[in-house]
Amino acid sequence: MASAGLSRRRAPASASASSTTPDDDDAPSSASTPAPASPSENGGAHAHAGSAFAGGSSIAYDPRDLLLEAGEDARVGGKLPRLTLMEEVLLLGIKDKQGYLSFWNDNISYALRGCILIELALRRRIGVVKDPGRKRLPLPDRPLTVLSTRQTGETLLDETLKMMKQTEDSGERMGVGTWVDLLSGETWNVLKIGFQLKQVRERLAKGLVDKGVLRTEKRNFLLFDMATHPVADAHVKAGVVNRVVALLTSGTSAVPPSALDAPGTQCRALRAVCLACAAYTASVLDNAFGRLGYEEREGAFGRCDEILGEFGVWPFGGGAGGATASTPRKRSTIASGPTHDMSRESVRGLVAAARAEAVGGDEDAGFELVAAVLEVLSKLDSLL
Repeated sequence: MASAGLSRRRAPASASASSTTPDDDDAPSSASTPAPASPSENGGAHAHAGSAFAGGSSIAYDPRDLLLEAGEDARVGGKLPRLTLMEEVLLLGIKDKQGYLSFWNDNISYALRGCILIELALRRRIGVVKDPGRKRLPLPDRPLTVLSTRQTGETLLDETLKMMKQTEDSGERMGVGTWVDLLSGETWNVLKIGFQLKQVRERLAKGLVDKGVLRTEKRNFLLFDMATHPVADAHVKAGVVNRVVALLTSGTSAVPPSALDAPGTQCRALRAVCLACAAYTASVLDNAFGRLGYEEREGAFGRCDEILGEFGVWPFGGGAGGATASTPRKRSTIASGPTHDMSRESVRGLVAAARAEAVGGDEDAGFELVAAVLEVLSKLDSLL
C-alpha cells in the first residue's frame, strides 16, 4: 500500500518576491530610487505665488492690484471704509426684522442722490471747477468737473461718473443742484430724462446683501409679494448707529473717537458729518435715537440742524456773511444755557477737525462740492 506523502504548497509570487534578500541581482537597490522633490526645492511655492495653483495661495490675486490699491489710498488720503455713505444711510432707514423702508418716506431717494455726489467727491473723482469767478455764483450753481475717471468698484458711483464725464466732454457743465435733480428724475427736460438713476434703493440693498450685512427674503403684502432685506449682521448696523449717536450727543469740544470710523479711514471727521446730515435730511435719523430720552432726542436733532448749517457753506463754519456763505437756516431753539454753549463748542471742534482734513485749505474742490450738496439737501421742504 502506497503511503501518502506530504506535498509542499507553492508560495505566492508576492510572498516569494518579498522574501528575497537584498543580495539578489534582480532586487532593485533602494539607493537608486530617487526621492520625490519637495515643492520648496523645485521652487514651486515661488513660481505660483499669487495664484490658486499648487504651492500658491488659496486665493488668486494680481500683485499689480495691490500696488494700485496702495496708490489709491495714498491719493485719497487714507483707506476707504467698508460701506459707502449711501449704504450707511439706507441701513439706518431699513427696519431690522421687516427689511424694508417706510412707505411714507419721500426724502430718502433725493438724499441718496446727494450722497452719491458726496462719495465721489470724497474719493477725489469730482470737484468744483477752480475758477476765480465761481465765487460770484451761489454754491449749488457752481459747475462741477471730473477729476479722475478711474473706476471705484461701486456700480452706482461708476455709472454716475460715466454720465458726468460724457456730459463734460460734450461741452456742458452743470452745478450740484442740477445734477441732484437730474439723478432723481426731477426735470421737465425730456432730453435729460435718461440721467435718472433707476432702482437706487434696491441696488444698494443688494450690495449690502453681497457684503453680508443684509439678507434677502420674500414677504407677502396681501396683494403682492415683495423682496425684503432684513438685517443679517446686527453688529454693522449697531456700529453705524453708535457713531451717529456719539457725534450728536458729545459733550466735549473734541470729536470723540467713538463717533468716527476706524483709524486710518479717509476723511473720518467729514464722513461722520455727512452721515449725520444725510440721515437727517433723509428722515431716517430718528431710527438711531430709539434708546434716547425725549430731551436727548430733541437736543440731538438741534445739534444736527446746527451742524448742517455750519457745513452747508464754504468754507466750513462760515455761516454768517461773506460772498461764499449762504443764508443761515433757522436754528433749533430747544437747547439753551450751558447745554447750548456746550453744543456750540462741540460743533466748532467738528468744523476744525473737518477743515484739517482738507487738501489745500479753502481751495479743496472736493470739500467745496460736499458743502454744496449739504446746502441743497438742507433746502428740502420737510426741513424748512
